[in-house]
Amino acid sequence: MGWIIALIVGGIAGWLASLVMNRDASMGIFWNIVVGCIGSVLGNLIAGPLLGVQGSVQEFSLTGLIIAVVGAVVLLGIANLVQRGRVR
Repeated sequence: MGWIIALIVGGIAGWLASLVMNRDASMGIFWNIVVGCIGSVLGNLIAGPLLGVQGSVQEFSLTGLIIAVVGAVVLLGIANLVQRGRVR
């Protein structure tokens, strides 16, 4: 059951991050889920040591969603740098 919640929360986090980074038109639902799940891992790697906060997308929590969105925004910013040489 945890992986279904992780996919749903990852999709929501990826979608919110694509809206923030203005990439919503170029991404489909599959890439939103991928970016959200990878962003959650990246967000936990960043937020854990720096802030002492851990969030999981396997059980829904607001902290886990926020960390996933922040991680996904960072991931999309890195993707913009690689693709275009600048962050939008």
